[in-house]
Amino acid sequence: MDISGRTALVTGGSRGIGAATALALAARGANVVISARRFDATAQQTLDQLRGSGRQPLFVQTDFHDPARAAKECVDQTLGRFGSLDILVHSAGGPVNGGLFEIDEAAWQAAFNVHVHAVFHLCRAAVPVMKPKREGAIILISSTAGLRGIVTNIAYQVAKGALPQMARALARELAADNIRVNAVAPGVIRTEFHAAMTEQQRRLNLEQRIPLRREGTPEDVAQVIVELIRNDYITGETFTIDGGLTMRIA
Repeated sequence: MDISGRTALVTGGSRGIGAATALALAARGANVVISARRFDATAQQTLDQLRGSGRQPLFVQTDFHDPARAAKECVDQTLGRFGSLDILVHSAGGPVNGGLFEIDEAAWQAAFNVHVHAVFHLCRAAVPVMKPKREGAIILISSTAGLRGIVTNIAYQVAKGALPQMARALARELAADNIRVNAVAPGVIRTEFHAAMTEQQRRLNLEQRIPLRREGTPEDVAQVIVELIRNDYITGETFTIDGGLTMRIA
């Protein structure tokens, strides 16, 4: 897909991987819509950077804890501004701490609302717009946490683990309409999400867990997302971007 002139909706687009993706798409000529729960200084900075690339972005303030309403708001406002929607990147979400006996039911449900149910409702709203053009690209942000066991965040792991399977299911269902669906699974990426990591945890990652001996950047992930959108012959895949973290090493 040629990104120039297309319209892209990036949920969670005000910061981190979402912001880097929005900026990468704008740099390639896309009209960009970003959504976030709050409009703060970081969101303003991202909008200023998007405008600096010569685009006129749209910001939608909405909360995917109410996934059906948020999805409708995002798609309706995108169509209201740009009249089309060609690219959907679901990056909204965040950490959900607590093991089996620590997490409460509300937090468990919230994790699935933001990470999984949101995709269901976004696709229900976006796919009918893409189908008449017989072209579209959908990218889901999973995590290496969804591919391997990690202590103390069961809801986040299970919710993120659902996204590769959702990408496969959607890719199969939407292939006849030439709408491609893929996922990416970032590892330890230098964002606010990992800001609470202790120095000991960071040193363990760099010295023992990550073969490339560095944390990733949001731009590392955005680069892969852009290529998945551009390459018209990739669908139903999940790409790990983790410096080798999940490699099987004998």
